[in-house]
Amino acid sequence: MTTGRDLLLYNSLTRSLEPFEPIDPTNVRIYSCGPTVYNYAHIGNLRAYVFTDTLSRMLSWKGYPLTHVINITDVGHLTSDADAGDDKMEAAAKASAKSIWDIAAHYTAAFKQNLRDLNIREPSRWSVATDHIAEMIAFGEKIATKHCYQLESGLYFDVSTVPDYGKLAGNQDDVREGRIETVEGKHHPQDFAIWRASPPGEQRQMEWDSPWGKGAPGWHLECSVMSEKYLGSPFDIHTGGIDHREIHHPNEIAQNQAFCDCPEEPGFTGARWWMHNNFLVERSGKMSKSSGDFRTLQTLIDAGVHPLAYRLMCLQAHYRSELEFSEENLAAALTRLKRLAITLEQLRDRPEAPSAATAAPYRERLDEAVSDDLNTAKALVALDEMLADKKISPADRLAALEDFDAVLGLGLASLKREDLRVRPSGAMLTEVDVAAHLTERREARAAKDFARSDAIRDDLAAAGVEVMDGDPLGWDWKPAL
Repeated sequence: MTTGRDLLLYNSLTRSLEPFEPIDPTNVRIYSCGPTVYNYAHIGNLRAYVFTDTLSRMLSWKGYPLTHVINITDVGHLTSDADAGDDKMEAAAKASAKSIWDIAAHYTAAFKQNLRDLNIREPSRWSVATDHIAEMIAFGEKIATKHCYQLESGLYFDVSTVPDYGKLAGNQDDVREGRIETVEGKHHPQDFAIWRASPPGEQRQMEWDSPWGKGAPGWHLECSVMSEKYLGSPFDIHTGGIDHREIHHPNEIAQNQAFCDCPEEPGFTGARWWMHNNFLVERSGKMSKSSGDFRTLQTLIDAGVHPLAYRLMCLQAHYRSELEFSEENLAAALTRLKRLAITLEQLRDRPEAPSAATAAPYRERLDEAVSDDLNTAKALVALDEMLADKKISPADRLAALEDFDAVLGLGLASLKREDLRVRPSGAMLTEVDVAAHLTERREARAAKDFARSDAIRDDLAAAGVEVMDGDPLGWDWKPAL
């Protein structure tokens, strides 16, 4: 353990902060709900993975060995998260006239690139739904007799057969029922599909033979199957977005209870902690794929914003708080990141000086912040104050930075100011063009032709280039937000 400070994590199941005590201190096991790869992830989706990555980084920093699994949903997730409509993957394939397998491969690769751009660590295992169909069928066979019933449209789970269904969601039946498809013959509105039979006369691109007819698994089934296979049961932490707390995760818990069939463990859910990040809210409405006009990480990069500015924006808020996305908030995060990079370059360039103090109190503040349910906003304040503390030598501040970096994942140890210079995709000038204009401007200034110098500066500003006299970097692109 890096420190002896107790770790408190918020458990959505109990709606309370609880001391974290791993089932096996030599192997903390985490499962994170991954993307459905029918489209690009929007920036709201990606907040969940910044949270999960920060959680896993913090646990690693505190000395816990981890096994972390993230699934890839390439079948079974319907056009409503509430188990309704068409399969998202099948719908995307029909709309694009492409193979569903090609759709999945393309968007999986795009999602993994998003994670690399955000400096999010690879999980211990990527688990792909379609690689586990046989296990899903076996899981369904084990629970079918006691917990399921068959309709023409497939095999359904009877939620009345397990105790405390919906406890994770706070038993808000009226909220959930409004989001669940009405299917003729269902015993209860909350019952959900374990297996969806292919409609008569219709052939899906993805379908398999099963005891309940040819078809495909329900969305909720895959996470129960893959978490149990790779992490055992129970495991330590299950993460996801807060939207999963109302339907998807309660359905997972119901399946886990049925599969375990362990009445001697009345509180069994499959995971000890259920943790959820809150929404990223954008008032413009560009946070939903259904609109067809939504912001992706590439949208931000194309505007000239380094992706780590988005990571920093997420870290500035507590993961359980709603975070409002605005161009102003993102620009402020980018400015803060640039200032951090400038400060660190100055520290690296300074000669060694004796310390009148150590950075130990700041390491303690980092530990205190993240041990309090991952309070990254407080950790960032401690980082700013530590870097500005001139009583501590540059070398000691840079050494302490490694601890902050290990948890926050901003790559500050190697980040340079110039790394944050991202050319907007719509920029009219190339960097060669900018250099030529700046050379001409220097010549004009040397000749005391200040009118010409100002005109060149104005031309550059109109083209999205900010000239920074006196700054070693010299110039930067203005984000086209």
